[in-house]
Amino acid sequence: MQNTAPTSSKHGLAAGDASQPERPDWTIDQGWERYSAEEHGIWKTLFERQSKLLPGRACDAFVQGMAQLPIGADQIPDFRRLSDTLMQRTGWQVVAVPGLVPDDVFFEHLANRRFPAGQFIRQRHQLDYLEEPDVFHDVFGHVPMLMNPAIADYIQAYGVGGLRAQKLGVLDKLARVYWYTVEFGLVQQKDGLRIYGAGIASSASESVFALDDPSPNRLRFDLERVMRTEYRIDDFQESYFVISDLDELLALAQIDFAASYARVQGQPDYTPGTVLPCDQVFSRGTGRYHDSKRVEAAA
Repeated sequence: MQNTAPTSSKHGLAAGDASQPERPDWTIDQGWERYSAEEHGIWKTLFERQSKLLPGRACDAFVQGMAQLPIGADQIPDFRRLSDTLMQRTGWQVVAVPGLVPDDVFFEHLANRRFPAGQFIRQRHQLDYLEEPDVFHDVFGHVPMLMNPAIADYIQAYGVGGLRAQKLGVLDKLARVYWYTVEFGLVQQKDGLRIYGAGIASSASESVFALDDPSPNRLRFDLERVMRTEYRIDDFQESYFVISDLDELLALAQIDFAASYARVQGQPDYTPGTVLPCDQVFSRGTGRYHDSKRVEAAA
């Protein structure tokens, strides 16, 4: 396993040319009628586990989005019904894909308010970790937040910005922004820090680690700081970045990143656990969890 993510890791690496669907946009039919009882059962196990963990942890927008969607424990959601509800609320729809898709395909979907969701579900021995995002991660983790207008606009803007970042050769910088917001972001509410990132919301262990464990840093989000910060794809995050409210993302969606790209280009990157003197720190982590892992690896 590697310690930090490659440039394209969660939004894009195709699984190989042999897996490319016939459609140029990589979409496939969800085939909802073909899910087995075992697959629906795995969804139920995951759904019920997270539903017990997230009260008091997930942000208000996540809870509201979940309550308004046709989604429940008993069966894997039908993307057609999800899309009907999303379209009425924020103009989004969910489209099925076979797994990770090429970056340009991913960005094109987001830019047009189509969220590409993995159609498959993990197996029982993979309940706690799956490298490639499946229907539980994509639907349970991401779709409730797409019911929020600020998030809906932000993710569309990310798609537009991704197409531009590819042309500018700075996709690694923008990918970090997505990772530390949409996937692993925390938001400050009146009642404390809460989860809005799908990578946390869909993970039983990280739902607890991100908020309760003394090991990770919890730092105030700063765009250029995040652009220079590497992240982990193999384990819990060493640092989480906190926004003040979801409208902060809406403000990000409305700015041109070109000036930020120019300022960070050529500057050294920060390791995932770095705390800078200029950081606004909500809680400085002990680093104990990752330090112990590094000791084990070196032994």
